[in-house]
Amino acid sequence: MLLTSIWIHVAEVARAILVAFPMMEAFYAGKLVVGPMAVSNALIWGIWDTILASTLVFIYWLCAQSFGQNVKSIVISATVTCMATLGVFWIGSVNSGLGTWEMAVTLVPIAWFEMLIGVFLASRLYARYR
Repeated sequence: MLLTSIWIHVAEVARAILVAFPMMEAFYAGKLVVGPMAVSNALIWGIWDTILASTLVFIYWLCAQSFGQNVKSIVISATVTCMATLGVFWIGSVNSGLGTWEMAVTLVPIAWFEMLIGVFLASRLYARYR
């Protein structure tokens, strides 16, 4: 869980800083400051990433119990976690006028790839320490 969580934290920060924040800054230009870096933001982000990593590992564990430790479990876990968290977030953002479809279709696949790597790490560690 710890190694998967570290990957999720690093990947989330990189995606946000390199891709999401520039897109959001362009969308909100002159209306809102995006991504202010304060201690409270970092703590909340840390909680979010921990919940995301915990969900990913738990869903993988469920899939491994049902389908075995295989590629099917990895893909299902990454897809369900991504769509149930980040996919829903971006669809809700677009629906409420706080984002664009361009943002959603750019950021959700990147997040899915992050989840795929995270669940791959979890699967290797699960197999090793089971």
